[in-house]
Amino acid sequence: MTSLRIAFAGTPQFALPALRVLLASRHRVVGVLTQPDRPAGRGQQLRASPIKLLAATQPGLPISQPPTLKTPDGRAELERWAPDLMVVVAYGLILPPQVLALPRLGCLNIHGSLLPRWRGAAPIQRAILAGDAETGVTIMQLDAGLDTGPMLLERRRPIQSHDTAGDLHDALSELGAAALSDAIEGIAAGTLAARPQPAIGATYAPKIEKTEARLDWTASVVEIDRRVRAFNPWPMAETSFAGEQLRVLRARIADQSATDAAPGTLLGIADDGLRVACGDGVLSVRELQRSGKRPISARDFANAVRLDGLRFGS
Repeated sequence: MTSLRIAFAGTPQFALPALRVLLASRHRVVGVLTQPDRPAGRGQQLRASPIKLLAATQPGLPISQPPTLKTPDGRAELERWAPDLMVVVAYGLILPPQVLALPRLGCLNIHGSLLPRWRGAAPIQRAILAGDAETGVTIMQLDAGLDTGPMLLERRRPIQSHDTAGDLHDALSELGAAALSDAIEGIAAGTLAARPQPAIGATYAPKIEKTEARLDWTASVVEIDRRVRAFNPWPMAETSFAGEQLRVLRARIADQSATDAAPGTLLGIADDGLRVACGDGVLSVRELQRSGKRPISARDFANAVRLDGLRFGS
């Protein structure tokens, strides 16, 4: 069977399983593109991307970190690699037409949704916020549009009632790597053909803004629960309490029936957490984080503060 020359472009943790699959395959990874090192942490020291750290463990594997691919200099090393196929996973740079046309078999992408639903930057979070029953990954060919290219295959996963964005991120990362392997073998064998995305059902997933994480306790318990899960691990759902900001890390729906208590009222601690009245229903908060402190359980929080007559969001 044909062994392909594959260039890989990726940057964050999400891309690691895909690169590992390629490195362990019968195909040859001829080079890795990743974002330039960025300042990070309190000391703002330069930090390499997760993909660069993995690629650096492979003797002789070329690594390139151009700030852009829109210039001849930025594309020069990729052109020298002469890949048959390019795999792009959360790379972070726009691929100009010259790059899309460079590999003879095109450029593949792992997208964290069931296209055409949730094209864009935050498909995982938007799926949770919308209450989707399932999500998945799509292996697609990149074109000049925003996640509009033809699809090769997809893999589905239910969204469980307890899933956070972090949970789905990790699950889809592994699911995408396995799907990528199947897609590449199909391409190499000539048995897999791309198909256009359906014209109906396209939605857009704009990037998450930190201001979205502010909880409105007048909303329904279902909506608030979705926001807590969608914004974990970033930017984390927030509320005010007794003059300070709290992060709500984990919660569950305790009761969907109406309550007479004002939204945000603390209804006391129970086995399932700290119960809070919502506009419609009751949320059980299980884990919180006070400003500048470590995350704590709801019971530890209740033991440390006086709850009587107080409300979240006030």
